[in-house]
Amino acid sequence: MIRTLYVSLWVFFATLVCGVVVIVLSFFVRSGNPMHKVARFWGRSILVVSGVKVSVKGLSNVDLTAPYIYMPNHQSNFDIPVLLGHLTVQFRWLAKMELFKIPIFGRAMRKAGYISIDRNNRQSAFESLKVAADKIKSGISVLIFPEGTRSLDGRIRPFKKGGFVLAIDSGVPIVPVVITGTRAIMPKGRFRVYPGQVSMVIHKPIDTSVYTRKTKESLMENVRRVICDNFETDKMDEGAC
Repeated sequence: MIRTLYVSLWVFFATLVCGVVVIVLSFFVRSGNPMHKVARFWGRSILVVSGVKVSVKGLSNVDLTAPYIYMPNHQSNFDIPVLLGHLTVQFRWLAKMELFKIPIFGRAMRKAGYISIDRNNRQSAFESLKVAADKIKSGISVLIFPEGTRSLDGRIRPFKKGGFVLAIDSGVPIVPVVITGTRAIMPKGRFRVYPGQVSMVIHKPIDTSVYTRKTKESLMENVRRVICDNFETDKMDEGAC
């Protein structure tokens, strides 16, 4: 429990400092790239303080200069610092609106060019997807959790359609990302933080140009199959699809 308290204090401190840095930077630079680098430091610092080690495989599968839609599975809040700290490409989150309401943190996310989505408002969600499409067209990658929220039991949840419609409309490939181990560090519904080992595997991009909105379910199944087939259980029986 002492570790959890220490980690919580660090998250508060790091969020305050990095959030202010991002907000100040936003007055001097238009690109969100420097702000995203600050967020990368934020994520890595939390992992170090928490005693979490991350192994990454498959980064060579992507062109670091090309836009993609990255789609990772979602097991824990720790997926966020893992992705920020170790998915070493420029991307913008498509994240739930509630995160943007957090003081300093939310404003910093907006300044970094991250996109809020209201999952309870279809029209608002549609507008968020349009913003994401514009970013992709300008050459910036977007990251979306296709499950929409964290898994409660460790199994891969059903996928939401929005990200796949975005991929088809924008014509960019989807990159499946498989994260294993974060649920053992901090499961959904629990506050305690445990040290541990996390694996992140970046798979080959899936071409979306052969799909249409009418065949988006086939694309969803294709991406889901890659994630499910490569999802490994950990010591806490992280589950399966």
